[in-house]
Amino acid sequence: MLEIDQPQQTQRVALVIQYLGTHFHGWQRQKGQRTVQEEIETAIATILGHHVTLHGAGRTDAGVHAAAQVAHFDATGLIPAQKWATVLNSYLPPDIIIRASAPVGNAWHARFSAAYRRYRYTIYTEKRPNLFVKPFSWHYYHEPLDELLIQTAMKPLLGKHHLAAFHRAGSKRKHSWVEVQAAECHRSESLLHLEIQADGFLYGMVRLLVGMLVQVGAGQRTLANFTEIWQEERREEVKYAAPAQGLCLLRVGYPDFPFSPEIWYDTQPKFSF
Repeated sequence: MLEIDQPQQTQRVALVIQYLGTHFHGWQRQKGQRTVQEEIETAIATILGHHVTLHGAGRTDAGVHAAAQVAHFDATGLIPAQKWATVLNSYLPPDIIIRASAPVGNAWHARFSAAYRRYRYTIYTEKRPNLFVKPFSWHYYHEPLDELLIQTAMKPLLGKHHLAAFHRAGSKRKHSWVEVQAAECHRSESLLHLEIQADGFLYGMVRLLVGMLVQVGAGQRTLANFTEIWQEERREEVKYAAPAQGLCLLRVGYPDFPFSPEIWYDTQPKFSF
């Protein structure tokens, strides 16, 4: 009697991913460019022998880092979901690491199941440059930055707003509504950390926003002027984006997440002097 090959069972695997964005052209696969998505998809294809699509929680720009990006893919075969992190790390380049992997239900989606994304932007304000801080911060020393002014400017952003003023051209998103859940500015000696959490982010939003907030903190723009610009959607007045290397996707939150907090909650170290 002939044996009939049974179809292999498919499992959905979630990943928590860290990457240094310095030498990547962003997360999303792009023809002729080195991207995080393509590097991981290539590694998975090498293991499975066929291509799979990796779905990320968000698309980071060229040069932007991630402390806990989240993604998922559907795999067949005998590798348990929780073993995929170890297996993949042996195939990936040194600027990507999988923190952990776990099985999730077929209805779970890295992007659409997410309740929020949180970004951290780091600014280094000491006059002398520091090589060990440079890859992860914006070296801004031209004028003193007042963190209290920046925090005050961020406060009205809380809530659901139409933030078209911080929406770069080229996005396929049909609207600019964003629900900002947290907006904070903290100083640690010569370092400023700006953290923004929202249900989703517009293309280029955080870097454009930080660029304007620095103008407020430096006294180049008033609090009233800053608020009027974004509330009145005066996109033409938002001209400067903060450099990519200071930005990090800090974490992505889910109502139902199979990973413990130490894996994903706050894994970008803060420098101290």
